[in-house]
Amino acid sequence: MPNSDTKAPRRTGFLRSFILWLLIGVVVLWALGALILVAARWIDPPTTAVHIERRLQAWVRHTPYRERYKFIPLSQISADLQHAVIAAEDANFYQHHGFDWHQMQIAAEDDLEGDRTRGASTITQQLVKNLFFGTGRSILRKGAEATLVPVAEFVLGKQRILEIYLNVVEWGPGIYGAEAASRYYDETAARNIGREQGARLAAILPAPLKRRPERMNNYSAIILERMGQMGW
Repeated sequence: MPNSDTKAPRRTGFLRSFILWLLIGVVVLWALGALILVAARWIDPPTTAVHIERRLQAWVRHTPYRERYKFIPLSQISADLQHAVIAAEDANFYQHHGFDWHQMQIAAEDDLEGDRTRGASTITQQLVKNLFFGTGRSILRKGAEATLVPVAEFVLGKQRILEIYLNVVEWGPGIYGAEAASRYYDETAARNIGREQGARLAAILPAPLKRRPERMNNYSAIILERMGQMGW
């Protein structure tokens, strides 16, 4: 009969090796993500995890898919559109360092009361999610995202974070970025978007595959009010 005393060390050794290689793999993936963020300081992302996810979904479902995506400098996106997105998605964008702890506390309290109306993810968190993790939700994804958010804040800075986010965020079926959204919905360049147009475009960001700017009367009015309160 095999000696059970010799089997135990082998199992322990295998488990230790497995855990070690798993940790090495996690560290390598994290380092790769961090390097991509460093590169993004100077190089415009050619695609994102969300873009790839939508292409795969269309391929699997055998549905037509046309991608509209054009990266433009922040200076070519109207200030009104920039302000509308910040007011709608992350009012404390210029005050926090990647995480809005106050909004997270409010969201947690709303969850307990069953009355949650908006998320607590900052623009930086959303950018990291768009670039690396797609639209899926899980505790593991949230944990990985949380480790890359400080890197994005440190290496990119607020203006570059906003520039990349406004260029890669999903604004409708196959529509990515402010320029594509402006031309698709308003038939004009992003530099020409005014306050009301910007508020309507910002209003569809939480559910871009379901919402349309022309139907966002109530929420766009709330965004315009927030913009006014913020001095915009």
